[in-house]
Amino acid sequence: MQRGASVKKGQTLALLSSGPERAALDLARSRATNEGEIKAAEARVEITRKKFDRADELMKKSFVSANARDEAEAEYRLALEQLRVAQENRRLAELEVRRATEVLAQREIRSPVSGIVVEVMLRPGELTSSNQKDPIVKLMEVDPLNVELILPVREFGRIRTGQRAWVLPEAPVGGKYVARVEVVDRMVDAASGTFGVRLTLPNPERKIPAGLKCRARF
Repeated sequence: MQRGASVKKGQTLALLSSGPERAALDLARSRATNEGEIKAAEARVEITRKKFDRADELMKKSFVSANARDEAEAEYRLALEQLRVAQENRRLAELEVRRATEVLAQREIRSPVSGIVVEVMLRPGELTSSNQKDPIVKLMEVDPLNVELILPVREFGRIRTGQRAWVLPEAPVGGKYVARVEVVDRMVDAASGTFGVRLTLPNPERKIPAGLKCRARF
C-alpha cells in the first residue's frame, strides 16, 4: 500500500498478526464438525430404547420384574439426556465458530470508503498496540467531495437541504459543477454573523482535488 494509491470500499488494507486467533477458529471448527459424540449418543439411545421396549414387553408377560423394567427405562432416559447434552454442545461449538470468525475478522483492516491513500503510518512488520487504536493508513474520500461554506446570517432560511448550487473551483482546475445541499447548520455564529452549509459534489473521475478553494452560487 503506497501513498496516492486508490482503494475501494471493503478492500483489505492490512492484516494484523493473527496466529492465536486462527488456531482458535480451527479448534472451534473441529469441535463443531465432530460427529462422534452425537453418533455415539444416538447409538446409546437406540440400544437403550430397544432394551426398554423388550423389558416392558417381558414385564407385561410377567417374565421380568417391574424393577428390571424401571431400570431399563432409567437407562433409556439417561441416554436421551446424554444425546440432548451432545446436541447442545454441538450448538455451542457452532456459536464458538461464529465468535472466533468475528475475532479473526477484526485482525483484517478494511477500507471503510473508496478513496486515496494520503499517508501510510505503519509498514509491514512494525508493531501496533493490541487495542488497534494506532492509525495504520490515512485515507481521503474524494467522491463525493464535501464543500464547506460559510454564509452570512441574512441567507439563513433561504438555503435548504436538497437545494442545488453551482460550485466553481479556483484555478487551475476551474469549471462549473452541480452540488447538493446536505447540511444546513441550525446555529449561527453570533461573533461573525455567519452559519455553515455543507454541499456534496460528485467527483466520479476525481478531476477535482480535495482541499481546493471554491465559490458557490445558489
